[in-house]
Amino acid sequence: MQNFNFCSPTYFEFGKGSENKSAELIKKFGGTKVLLHYGGGSVKKSGLYGRVVTSLKDGGVDFVELGGAQPNPIDTLVYEGIELCRKEKVDFILAVGGGSAIDSAKAIAAGTLYDGDFWDFYTGKYIEEALPVGTILTIAAAGSEGSCNSVITKGKLKRGASGEVIRPVFSILNPELTQTLPPYHTAAGSTDIIVHILERYFSNTEEVEVTDRICEGLLKTVINQTPRVIAEPDNYAARANIMWAGMVAHNNLCGVGREQDWASHGMEHELSAFYGAIHGAGLAVINPAWMKFVSKKNPRKFEQFAERVWDIKDKNIDEAIKRYEEFLKSIGMPSSIKEFGAKEEDIPMLAANIGLTEEYTFGGYVKLNIRDVEEIYRLAL
Repeated sequence: MQNFNFCSPTYFEFGKGSENKSAELIKKFGGTKVLLHYGGGSVKKSGLYGRVVTSLKDGGVDFVELGGAQPNPIDTLVYEGIELCRKEKVDFILAVGGGSAIDSAKAIAAGTLYDGDFWDFYTGKYIEEALPVGTILTIAAAGSEGSCNSVITKGKLKRGASGEVIRPVFSILNPELTQTLPPYHTAAGSTDIIVHILERYFSNTEEVEVTDRICEGLLKTVINQTPRVIAEPDNYAARANIMWAGMVAHNNLCGVGREQDWASHGMEHELSAFYGAIHGAGLAVINPAWMKFVSKKNPRKFEQFAERVWDIKDKNIDEAIKRYEEFLKSIGMPSSIKEFGAKEEDIPMLAANIGLTEEYTFGGYVKLNIRDVEEIYRLAL
């Protein structure tokens, strides 16, 4: 196990009706003037928006609004939010929605207090100062409700930023809020959770049984519970298990003390940027293709994956990957990047946009150069 530091101070309010505590929690963490940031009409149609606004008004919390957060959140809305926060002297941001609204809120929180262009944080600069962010989660997927990360799209570039100051100070998690999700979005969310775990699980670091077992338990939970919620959308217990698994998957409890990978996420970001793929759906295609490629070069962890996650006693790696793909297909996920509109002739462009070369590589479990990535995209066709 490697040396590490770990601090995950987000306060979680979990359970039915917890969104009604919005004002109470904002005041608990020092907010007086709030930016209420959300996506489209779904939060209004469901009644969530009304309950949050009532909580803020009844609690005496002043607020301004910015809607319009969308899947693969874009830089233009972030710039708009920064300008609004500065003009209105906002001191707290409340994101209502999924990972897109939360990631956008984090970018606004960082950009409001920064003299330069917020995009600097998405090209390598670490975030050191930001307004506090609270969240009300409506989809179990990205894990942004507990993480110190944010991903924003600028043109055809989808890039991430990080900083402990953008980890939410509180997050409201009510599994009931996820019960109206379409099956496809539920499945894509679960896939995102699974791959967040796998990016940490596939590691060359030795003697990390604690985090290995946490990862394996979470993987088996999401694999077990996702078919239940697709068959029974109102199954609160199954939704609750998936929602909490999504947070634990990405607050880095699974990743402490070990080398991590993240190549699958890097490759999928290009599918979202160029074709508008839902992130989890893109990962459902890219991650198995990555497995097929890297397992031939470094099979050790895949044997453990086969035995402990898929209960394959002879540790057959090909069978484990096959079962993984069958699971993803069974919950309605795509199996080819062609389903997003990608063509074979696009592959060199996708790989080049990541910024790799023959010498410059990424990934932790197996180092991948631009040619390796092109081959993985071909396996995903």
